[in-house]
Amino acid sequence: MAKVQNPTTTTLGYALFATRWLQAPLYFGLVAAQGVYVYKFFKELWTLILMCVSGDATETYVMLAVLKLVDVVMIANLLIMVIVGGYETFVSRIGLQGHRDQPEWLSHVNSNVLKVKLATAIVGISSVHLLQMFVDVHHTSQHALLWGTVIHMAFIASAAILAYMSGPMVARTDRGHADRPPTAPAQAHHHESRPQTKEPETAPAAAAVVSPRPDPDADAEARIRAAGFPARKVLEDFDQQHPRDFDREAVARLGKADFVTARRNVVFVGPPGTGKTHLAVALGVRACQAGHRVLFATAAEWIARLADARAAGRLDAELTALDDHPLLIVDEVGYTPFDAAAAGLFFQLVAHRYERASLIVTSDRPLGRWDEVLGPSAPAMTDRLAHHAEIVRLDGDSYRTRRATSAWAD
Repeated sequence: MAKVQNPTTTTLGYALFATRWLQAPLYFGLVAAQGVYVYKFFKELWTLILMCVSGDATETYVMLAVLKLVDVVMIANLLIMVIVGGYETFVSRIGLQGHRDQPEWLSHVNSNVLKVKLATAIVGISSVHLLQMFVDVHHTSQHALLWGTVIHMAFIASAAILAYMSGPMVARTDRGHADRPPTAPAQAHHHESRPQTKEPETAPAAAAVVSPRPDPDADAEARIRAAGFPARKVLEDFDQQHPRDFDREAVARLGKADFVTARRNVVFVGPPGTGKTHLAVALGVRACQAGHRVLFATAAEWIARLADARAAGRLDAELTALDDHPLLIVDEVGYTPFDAAAAGLFFQLVAHRYERASLIVTSDRPLGRWDEVLGPSAPAMTDRLAHHAEIVRLDGDSYRTRRATSAWAD
């Protein structure tokens, strides 16, 4: 039975939560402090240049001046970490998903991670200060050296303790998320949840292509289940040694799922059994984990779905409804020829998604030969598909045939 919430309590909770915006001016104040450090940096740099040009700069002076510049930069780094990470964690999310310059640490920032990173940054700044003392040891008292070393060791110890304590905290948080019941997925279209009888084009093995995948949450799992994948595949299980040739860097880049936010397409081209479907599904899983809704179907199944919609007089409505899914995966284009009506439906799908949402397409033949299965509409279709697309070619023998041959030989 659903728990009835007290309206007064709910309103009070929302009001208290809204007070987080009181912190926003604090972070803008730190932005002003960042500007002060920029001014300080260039002032120190200009002084160093003048001293070097005049010939008055000794080696010790240059070293100390450079350490001061490094010190200013590290403090500025600490400031930007507090400004961006603190605002993202305690005030409001910053919509940087898909931005090419998004900091790596910001994608998984939380209060524990932020505290550890701040502690390590402080240790780095303390190290620079201690190094300045040792460089200028003749003008530094033993008392200052002693206390500088003690304070630095205290910073190191506190950072180590904080890092050690954050591990169990994160583990408990992850277990709490794992113990929550999964969100029930939305009712999928009858074409979205097709029987799991088709053996996917795959190449499983141990070598990883990209960085570790993020931990899935309940919502991501619901999106993955609703996508209609023939089987769950991940990039880490793709055997990058099997294809004789493919662009590993492109696959690693696509694994970040930024192409979905940028509304770009991906086309995997290669002979049967080289892993095209595996990669397409794996990218679809990554997109689900990044918060995007995805639908998977073979080219024949997409045509059947659109044909049913046209017969019911709702083709335009069906294409518009698919806009709710930022990524559609079309598998096995070219495996069977299309008649003129089917080719026309496929063209409408590609044209409708053009610069509006993303497609992943797998095919056994290059785009220049799509006229063999799609007829006269192929040039206009491939032009739209390839305009904003990453085309990945996989060359090699069939993974399935290779396994069957090896089993026969044994």
